[in-house]
Amino acid sequence: MIYTYLGPAGTFTEAALLQVPDARDSKRIPAANVNAALEMVRAGEADAAMVPIENSVEGGVTTTLDAIATGEALQIMREALVTITFVLAVRQNIDSIEQIRSVSTHGHAWAQCRNWAESNIPQAEFIPASSTAAGALGLLDDETTHDAAICSPLVAEERGLKILRTGIEDNAGAVTRFVLVTRPGPIPAPTGVDKSTVILPLAEDRPGALMDILEQFVVRGVNLSRIESRPTGEGMGKYFFSVDVDGHLAQQRVADALTGLHRVCPDLRFLGSYPAAQGLSSSVDAHNSDDAFSKAQQWVSGLKSRLAN
Repeated sequence: MIYTYLGPAGTFTEAALLQVPDARDSKRIPAANVNAALEMVRAGEADAAMVPIENSVEGGVTTTLDAIATGEALQIMREALVTITFVLAVRQNIDSIEQIRSVSTHGHAWAQCRNWAESNIPQAEFIPASSTAAGALGLLDDETTHDAAICSPLVAEERGLKILRTGIEDNAGAVTRFVLVTRPGPIPAPTGVDKSTVILPLAEDRPGALMDILEQFVVRGVNLSRIESRPTGEGMGKYFFSVDVDGHLAQQRVADALTGLHRVCPDLRFLGSYPAAQGLSSSVDAHNSDDAFSKAQQWVSGLKSRLAN
């Protein structure tokens, strides 16, 4: 297997990838950004890509949500959770935080450390980086201008960076969710604790349009663990919804909801059913169980068998 991930080496994304059983002994290729990682999979240059999709503080990672919603179809095979903690790394000639004039990191990392930064380094200019590791590695490059970086302890330690502060995140215990994406293929077998992800384009902006979508889940007892709207880029009022649901395509309630959704959103994109990383299961009412759906279908089939030719 060849894996790619949001690089460079030492990112939280690589830590997520290393949770995949065979990844540590496989070829791992860092990508400059999420789009580049996914395009490597689409082009067949990598078998799978690990990318961030959601953060417990900042919500959905919009770059990933947009990239997997459009273009050649992709499939989510599994997810991984990584607890996020940050350190403040600096150039060797910096001895105190008062000397810091600029700090570089990824936008999501900056958002998770903004309060600490405003309180401790208010004089520092924020310089966006493509990843936390990229900002950190810039400290080793004489051509970059920033003199500090917010990054993971791993990349700072591996690169021998000078660390002035540890645990600078505003929310201790923050978690980022990552997904392993491949080209479409066999869907992992249900484990009993699964998620499914669907992209639902809003056909038209009208009263009740969202309700038509949500109703397909509600009446079948399918729980939504995440729903986010994203603009399609085609003009005002043009949106799609990225949705995670508790359950697997193999379960009748989920399959039936997808059937209903296809009627409402014929251009929907099914991104896969896969094991849930948290290992939490949602309760299912008896009337939404597979057995209840099976008996109902048998009852209707019995009625149809009595139709006159």
